[in-house]
Amino acid sequence: MSELFDAVDALVASRAPLPPAAERKRLRQAHGLTLDQVAAALKVRRATVSGWESARKPTEPRGPEREAYARLLNKLAEIYPAPAADTAALDEGTTVPVPETFTGQSAAVAPSPTASETSTSPIAPEAATATPVEAPFTPAVPERPAARRPVTSSRRPAAKKAVKPAADPRFPHGPLAVLDGDGSAYGVDGIVLDCPATTVPELVEWTLRESGLGAPKLNRYGKESDPLIVLTAAAAVKLGLPERLEGHEQRRSLRLPEDHPVVKQVVKAKWQLTQRGFGPWARIYRKAQGRDRQCVQLAILSWDALDERSWPGVAEMEPADIARVLGVYAQRVITPRGSTAVSGLELMTALRPPTRPVQDPETGNWVSGPNPGSLGTEPMDPAPPEATPEHPVVVNSGWTGGFLNEEAYQWVRPVDLLSDEECLLPFAVGLDLNTAFLAAAARLVVGLSAPDHFHAPKFNPKIPGSWLVDLSHIELDPRLPSPFTPDGSRPTSPAWYQTHTVAYAQELGYDVQPIEAYLRRETGAYLDPWHDRLKNAYVDTLADLGVTRDLSDAEFLAAMERHKQVDPALAAVLSAIKATVKGGVGKLRERPQGRHYKEGERWPALERPTWRPDIRAAVISKARVNMHRKLNNMAKMTGLYPLAVLSDCVVYPSPGPSPLDFLPYAASGKPQPGGFRLGPTPGLAKVEGVQELSWAVDLMEQGYNPARHIKGDGHDAVFDEGE
Repeated sequence: MSELFDAVDALVASRAPLPPAAERKRLRQAHGLTLDQVAAALKVRRATVSGWESARKPTEPRGPEREAYARLLNKLAEIYPAPAADTAALDEGTTVPVPETFTGQSAAVAPSPTASETSTSPIAPEAATATPVEAPFTPAVPERPAARRPVTSSRRPAAKKAVKPAADPRFPHGPLAVLDGDGSAYGVDGIVLDCPATTVPELVEWTLRESGLGAPKLNRYGKESDPLIVLTAAAAVKLGLPERLEGHEQRRSLRLPEDHPVVKQVVKAKWQLTQRGFGPWARIYRKAQGRDRQCVQLAILSWDALDERSWPGVAEMEPADIARVLGVYAQRVITPRGSTAVSGLELMTALRPPTRPVQDPETGNWVSGPNPGSLGTEPMDPAPPEATPEHPVVVNSGWTGGFLNEEAYQWVRPVDLLSDEECLLPFAVGLDLNTAFLAAAARLVVGLSAPDHFHAPKFNPKIPGSWLVDLSHIELDPRLPSPFTPDGSRPTSPAWYQTHTVAYAQELGYDVQPIEAYLRRETGAYLDPWHDRLKNAYVDTLADLGVTRDLSDAEFLAAMERHKQVDPALAAVLSAIKATVKGGVGKLRERPQGRHYKEGERWPALERPTWRPDIRAAVISKARVNMHRKLNNMAKMTGLYPLAVLSDCVVYPSPGPSPLDFLPYAASGKPQPGGFRLGPTPGLAKVEGVQELSWAVDLMEQGYNPARHIKGDGHDAVFDEGE
């Protein structure tokens, strides 16, 4: 009999009219259910449930989902009957208006997009640093404003926030929004704004005057972040842009031609584009007037603005989910301003602004002055050995004295150096160091001033610079890569090395006598704020994915196995953070791009104060030395030698399929200091992949690096320096 009743209930539910969208939402919220919980119960996507509750264009469930959804709503309606005052409105399918909680005009000011466009306006020092409040992201229920407002209105669209109030009242709706084809702008914390713009100039005006978007400065002497509008393919087409950019250049270098109608609209409205033009990341601005600057950053999804390698799967997500991913990144790192490499470089400047207000002792006026610890406002030419072969410093001087070769490891042990005992081990286990370049940046002293040339100087490990030294006499165990070269081979003649590499030779007990050097007198830990912010972003995001510092090593390995499935959106944020580290370091020595470049010409990147190949060399040198120190200590403690190293990944032969089978532990169960340790913080290790040892040896015999292929999932490790 119960089966018959169930069938009747199902038949009734399949034909019963559903309550209007507002009532569906009220019932869900009354029971304390989130969109994710309902979606999981009904086995549909979160965006699908959100569509069923949409105040403007609600969608209707179909099939078995409709039956289950109707049953859920009926049960909730029995528990939470509609208030009498609202019954009439709900019966007619109308929406109770959302009160306008934010009015007035945003005082958003933004930095100039390029060094050549920067204008500094002296201002008095502020009493305190404006820093955004960081908290783990909680998915929220989108609430739409009551109605659209014309672009000319000075009032912002009203929207309810489902989480905490905005940290900065100037930017009540967060740092960014994702615009879809029907004018819905999805922001962080579940906000949805109505954007009536139909042209790019209208969109820029709406963003600056009405949207309430932007982010506070990251340093008291810095500038607020430009609001970011991300355009879906449908939104791009609606605004008159092509859905795709076509051409023979790399996708990231494609631009709209200057005679395109949208570019003409922008110019006619007295807006400007940066030298990058109207590409996947277009920055539209007007020059500063006093303290106020107007600038909006656009990102066009269908033009590949979000690289799949850095933002896996994000471009294919629903707009609300894209806003969530980018919003968490903006909160923890920086509002994206281009690729993750560009954002990594911009973060350095945002945390260490080049200038600060100082008081003129003669006039008493506040003027712009240098900010101690920064790289200044003017580009600085490197020493010849720190430059690249095409650099004007090299070409114009006829330099033939060699160059720094401080790069990450790409080394494979010769197969004939494998012992019989090693060949009998069944497994090859790959260990990957978490954000190795970031770990190397911690408390790294770098040069801040121009290089000075010295002949036969006495080596000082505390002075950053480039040293010409002969290290060919140093003989180390051939089962380990040499710490002095990227390919692990022993040096054969004098060569240029960064300070950390020479200091490590001294640490190993060898005498070093530099022939000459290019050293910097003014020094500082320029990257410390950059390191601290990215480290916190990395650790906090991993913790949100269930990988916390309090886990045992076995628990850590288990958590890392499943962390990407816990929340794919946050996993994408984690990927972007890692790409920001590598890309930011690589951008410090950005090479010329384009087919028309001629050797000896200056290229745009050289005009940045952050074009600093010596700082890049310092980071990579320290990372490679850190890796060798661990390899050396592992050999002393365990007698194990690596099969191969690729940047921050090392492959070891192992008696079992887990690093727990060969990593050194004390009798107390604690990891031995000095070797590789498992954990979620920068510099500690995680599993990169596990294969049979015979697989690794076969690759080595063919001249391939098993560290590149150890994942075994069809996705080889990418050796990308961000250039």
